[in-house]
Amino acid sequence: MSHVSTPAPQGQPPLHTVQVLGGGSAGSSAHVRSLATGLAARGVRVTVCAPTEADEAYDFAGTGARHVPVPRRSDPASVAALRTACADADLVHAHGLHAALRAAIALTGRRIPLVVTWHTRAQASGARAHVLRVLERRVARAAAVVLGTSSDLVVRARGRGARDARLAPVALPTPRRAERTDDEPTGPRHKIRAELGAVDRPLLLAVGSLEAHRGYDVLLDAARAWAELAPLPLLVVAGEGSARAALQDRIDAEGLPARLIGRRDDVPELLAAADLVVLPSEWESRSLLAQEALHARVPLVATAVGGIPELVGDAAELVPYGDPGALSDAVTRLLADDARRRELKDLGTAQAATWPTEDETVTQVLSVYDELTQPLSSY
Repeated sequence: MSHVSTPAPQGQPPLHTVQVLGGGSAGSSAHVRSLATGLAARGVRVTVCAPTEADEAYDFAGTGARHVPVPRRSDPASVAALRTACADADLVHAHGLHAALRAAIALTGRRIPLVVTWHTRAQASGARAHVLRVLERRVARAAAVVLGTSSDLVVRARGRGARDARLAPVALPTPRRAERTDDEPTGPRHKIRAELGAVDRPLLLAVGSLEAHRGYDVLLDAARAWAELAPLPLLVVAGEGSARAALQDRIDAEGLPARLIGRRDDVPELLAAADLVVLPSEWESRSLLAQEALHARVPLVATAVGGIPELVGDAAELVPYGDPGALSDAVTRLLADDARRRELKDLGTAQAATWPTEDETVTQVLSVYDELTQPLSSY
């Protein structure tokens, strides 16, 4: 990836941005690392405020940025640490609702512009949903600009009172791809399929936290429906979460052709081994799994929710959320239709080529910074 370095005008210090992360989800952490790399290459001074464990996983200091350890959002010391880290910032950019809330509090009384990226939306119901709306309004109104990674997040931000909300798709960092070959029994694809128990049967893959909003209960309903197929497809779900015990109980009690394999760090290899990827979520913005599936040329069946339709276009089979019959039918049709699967692979490659690159993403974000800091510098 190439970057054009733009030094600050002579005699003027470089622009200083502080990037704020909360818990550090995979998507937002990867984006901040990519952003820090691109900004530092352009001569911007970057500080990343994030929990120590996020830095250990994403090595923000390795991008040319300075890492400041900030406790997780539940720690009251986090606001004080942020206030100190942002003391000489020209602009603060927070990623996610809770990181943005802490940043807004830390900046109280200071004339430092706050940019907020909404990567996703929190899932809540009942009293928690009301609290969530209050927090979203507080953050939306505090931000000079809210960047939404999908169009529905932009609409949501405007509805919460954002004075300036814009679409800003986040680039998927260049994916590490495993070789996808139907090779000898000693090959990597065969080894993964043998490990999972899918040597002579279709392998369906889902990846994500085992939480209610992921729609895995609906996915298991669909798995029950395709249990009559021959050969019998195997559904493999990679991830951990609070719903694991309940999902495993269903798999055992109903004898479903599904396995929960826990959190994995070899998702590219799993994708290379899979015949289909299934994404049954109640809501997604720019799903990392959907992007990785299209890049890896694995046919995708996903729910038509949130930012998924604009992300994948016609390069996936889309079904309504919460409809196990539609989900099962889509999977069954694809498994029986080699030509359609080949078509989806080609459509996926073409669709992925339309997504912004990391360099384009950095350029868009830097243009926002430029707007907000012009009165302070001629950067």
